[in-house]
Amino acid sequence: MDAVVFDLDGVLVDSETMWDEVRQAFAAAHGGTWTPAATRAMQGMSTPEWAAYLVREVGVRLSPEDAAAGVIAEMDRRYAEGPPVLPDAVRVVRAVADRWPVAIASSSPPVLIRSFLRATDLAGVVPVAISSEEAGAGKPAPDVYLLAASRLGVAADRCAAVEDSTNGLRSALAAGMAVYAVPNPHFPPDPAVLAEVTVLPGLADLPTALSAAHRGTA
Repeated sequence: MDAVVFDLDGVLVDSETMWDEVRQAFAAAHGGTWTPAATRAMQGMSTPEWAAYLVREVGVRLSPEDAAAGVIAEMDRRYAEGPPVLPDAVRVVRAVADRWPVAIASSSPPVLIRSFLRATDLAGVVPVAISSEEAGAGKPAPDVYLLAASRLGVAADRCAAVEDSTNGLRSALAAGMAVYAVPNPHFPPDPAVLAEVTVLPGLADLPTALSAAHRGTA
C-alpha cells in the first residue's frame, strides 16, 4: 500500500442527510415530486449527474444547471456555518497522513471540498482533493478514484480507499483499490457489496486496520 484515498461525505463529514434535506426541499420548491429511490440513486453522482436526475426523474422545473446552482448555494450557506465534520475525521486523516500520502475523492463540488479543508486546517495535509466534476463520471464509476491515484503518482491497485455508501464502495472496488467501509448508519450499504470489502466499526479503527494490512503484506 502506497497511499490512502478518503471519500468525504459520510466518511469525514456527516453530510449525507444534509444533502438529502436540501435536495428534497429544493425539489418541493420547484415543482418536483420526491421518490423513495431518489436518495440512494443520487449518492455518489457527480453534480451534473444529480442535477439532471432532479430534472428528469424528480420533475424539478428548472434547467439542470440552475438546479445544481440552487442546491449547491444552499449547501455552501450551511457549510459556511461550519461543515458537519465527524468526530474522528481530522485526527484520523492526520494519523494516516503521517505514514502515507492521502487524497480525497469526493462527489461533492469543489467549493464544498475547499470549505472542509479550510475549516479543518487539512489543506496542507491533503495534497490531492478531487471532485467527480473534474473526473467525468460520478460514483459508482471508478473515475474519481483513478484520477486521485494518478494525481498522487501512485498506481490505483497500490491504494486503500475509505468509503461509506454502496455507490462509493463500488467505485473504489472498480478502481482496483483495497476498500475499507465505514458504513453510513443513515443509509446502510448493500450487504452484498460489504461482503467484498473490509468493514470497520468506525473511522477511528482505520489507522490500526491499515497498519495491520501493511504489516501483513510487508
